[in-house]
Amino acid sequence: MVTGNASEILSSLTDWPVPAVSAAVITDGPDVAARHGDRDRVQELASVTKLLVAYAALVAVEEGAVELDEAAGPEGSTVRHLLAHTSGVAFDDRWPTTAPGTKRIYSSAGFEILAEHVTERSGIEFGEYLSAAVLEPLGMTSTELHGSAGHGARSNLRDMEAFAAELLAPTLVSGQTVDEATSVQFEGLGGILPGYGSQRPNDWGLGFELRDHKSPHWTGETNSARTFGHFGQSGTFLWVDPEARVSCVVLADRAFGDWAKPLWTALGDTVLAGV
Repeated sequence: MVTGNASEILSSLTDWPVPAVSAAVITDGPDVAARHGDRDRVQELASVTKLLVAYAALVAVEEGAVELDEAAGPEGSTVRHLLAHTSGVAFDDRWPTTAPGTKRIYSSAGFEILAEHVTERSGIEFGEYLSAAVLEPLGMTSTELHGSAGHGARSNLRDMEAFAAELLAPTLVSGQTVDEATSVQFEGLGGILPGYGSQRPNDWGLGFELRDHKSPHWTGETNSARTFGHFGQSGTFLWVDPEARVSCVVLADRAFGDWAKPLWTALGDTVLAGV
């Protein structure tokens, strides 16, 4: 349900210091409560790529190609560890720096290892698996993984609206699987939330970053603790607030920085006030 003028929900984006920005607010139905910008302009997703990769991995789990607690990555690590950034590998280095399950170390390398593991277990190259498992069923025809499984996808607003709607009302995996994926994995672990510093705890699900009670954070101050999603260094983000039954996706072509922090938070609060 949208209150007031839907066009006003995203009106602030016209003042953002960004060359090109597009956004949508999705509610149950799925309904597009508000939209801004070019739906067809393809932009880099950066680390929002991890949401697509994680979702494909969840499909692989439901299909029986992999199991969450089977060995994958460095010694002692599992698929679950890789998805939850607790395998011990560094951000862009596959060499483990800690034992699995002892620290939250945000890692793109870990997602590359995950993609390779899915390829090995399924016998299907990961880009093809992602397309067959997620992109094609959702009609995401403009989305492709052209590089690292940690940050190498590009997409447009039209496609990301479909993905945001899927996260609100899953059709490709069970609701139970999404509930587990958006619940804290390896409770109590601290770590660095990129761009926002040390968080204790730095809670994460299976590929999904969890808002919980983190402060500072990139979502709105009024987002519920159950909010989950991801942002990317390309200035892109997607969050879902399951309590408000709303998701918000923004694609931009200016790298994340101090400019984004107050604007992203303010937009989140505006969206939640309007739906």
